[in-house]
Amino acid sequence: MTIKKIALAIFISLLTSLCVFAQQHELKTKREIDSLFIENYQDKTLPAKVLHAEPLYIDLIRDLGARKGEKEWNVGVELVDNLDYDKYEALVEYEWAPINRLGFEVELPFTFYAPQKGVSSDSIPADRLESLKLATQWSFFVSEKMAMTMALGYINEILLSDFKQFGNPLVRGNLYNPFFVIAKRWGQNFHSLIYTGPKIEQIFNQSGLETSFEFNPSVHYMIPGTTNFIGVEFNQTFEHQDFDMTIRPQMRVALADNLLIGIVAGIPVARENERLSAFCRLIWEPGH
Repeated sequence: MTIKKIALAIFISLLTSLCVFAQQHELKTKREIDSLFIENYQDKTLPAKVLHAEPLYIDLIRDLGARKGEKEWNVGVELVDNLDYDKYEALVEYEWAPINRLGFEVELPFTFYAPQKGVSSDSIPADRLESLKLATQWSFFVSEKMAMTMALGYINEILLSDFKQFGNPLVRGNLYNPFFVIAKRWGQNFHSLIYTGPKIEQIFNQSGLETSFEFNPSVHYMIPGTTNFIGVEFNQTFEHQDFDMTIRPQMRVALADNLLIGIVAGIPVARENERLSAFCRLIWEPGH
């Protein structure tokens, strides 16, 4: 073997070793950064709290394991393509934690409708302020060692009449929605969460109650050293003999330390009238 070939072999060997070392160092650095980020989030001087990636469409009332003084504003918009009309939804919500592990929320959801070509506007639902939504959530189990949190919550929606009938009556019914949440972080970057519970709707001028059951699992991957993530929700509803499911791939990106944006696509799997949808949520944490 010539000296050139020996030198080339040594060079290639060194280059390969350097690449392997660089990859290992980069991986180690990412792990160290992520560990430091989680350690800072789960500050031992504060009440226990686990870092979780929480879904963007089925939004929780407050962070799991919420700490006293936390607060957040959300503004969301959604476009849903239906067979006979387009549905535009908008929401404004404020959530806060008056004490550790207990969160509250007030939300105003609006819905507007536009008929598809050839469809009469009288045959589609009327625009409305859907409800006054009041909610609470209590994280009763928080384990940093197990990287797991469980919570119980309750949403009460005072259902309002559409704008054509607004005030006649003003309140048309009530929606009762207790729910349970369990979330687990697997390692440092993978997250899973299940949000589930019944919905019981009472319309005051009708007899009986309409009951459905929701089961919403989600899986996310959080980018090391950040709160940015990509993931997917599976929103499932069981009502009588009917089953509906929408798959919602999503991502969240931090625009600033206290300002985040979430983008969600909706892909219906078993819905008779709904087609694709798109949802965007802007999250602002004042005083963060």
